[in-house]
Amino acid sequence: MVVKELEEEMTGVVVSPFIKWVGGKRQLLPQLIELLPNKSEINTYFEPFIGGGALFLRLQPTKAVINDFNSELSNTWEVVRDNPEELQSILSEHQQFDSKEYYLNLRSADRDERITKMTKVERAARFIYMNKAGYNGLWRVNSKGQNNVPYGAHKTLNLVNETIINDASYLQAADLTILTGDYKDAVATADTGDFVYFDPPYIPVTTTAAFTSYTADGFGLVQQEQLRDTVLALTARGVKVMLSNSDVPLIDELYSDPIFKIHRVMATRMVNSNGKGRGKVGEVIITNY
Repeated sequence: MVVKELEEEMTGVVVSPFIKWVGGKRQLLPQLIELLPNKSEINTYFEPFIGGGALFLRLQPTKAVINDFNSELSNTWEVVRDNPEELQSILSEHQQFDSKEYYLNLRSADRDERITKMTKVERAARFIYMNKAGYNGLWRVNSKGQNNVPYGAHKTLNLVNETIINDASYLQAADLTILTGDYKDAVATADTGDFVYFDPPYIPVTTTAAFTSYTADGFGLVQQEQLRDTVLALTARGVKVMLSNSDVPLIDELYSDPIFKIHRVMATRMVNSNGKGRGKVGEVIITNY
């Protein structure tokens, strides 16, 4: 389905990601949409690595299953859907008191156990505030699961706007399941006529020997192979699959089965802790149809 056809079908409010997310797909939406199967052919939409959900929000499927291993992120999706007004109220406070000292104090909530006493809405507001106020919009945790992103350079924050309310309007109207956990469990019920979009942690452009066993995000070569095998299993069940990854030689090896079509694209990456990592980078969009 081409972009124009999709735009003509969409009605209602405009929805867009309520957070920044490293590797987010806003820049690639035209290419992704161009390669989608016809919307009428999709029964249930699955996105097991939801992140900021750019494609999901752009498509606004009527029935969907979204998932992320990051429990703070999936909790935030639930709160945006279920408690947008209360969330906006707390975000207004964060916006009002924003400062380096305020940020670092709130960041330490996962070190002094304050976070365990927070409500789901308070945790979601903390997540969004730290995502927007932290350095380059990153969300990064150490081995203990504690956020360690420094305070970012910004003059003002725009935390209270129509984005969350508009997103909530769609999320409440949809038949939506929000999960937290392993991506394989998230697609366990996918069957003939369903569509899955995988946007996993990417293969490093500069692959080192360490990648063959482990990476900082726990998604090394073994996990990439398991993901490929999951796509093959879904294909056997009649599920249409689209997958994004970096454009590296290993992709051609992993997805050498003739059922896969590898589409090479260029993406603009603006959110990166290293300035040299921003700009145009090669990526692939893989489909099984």
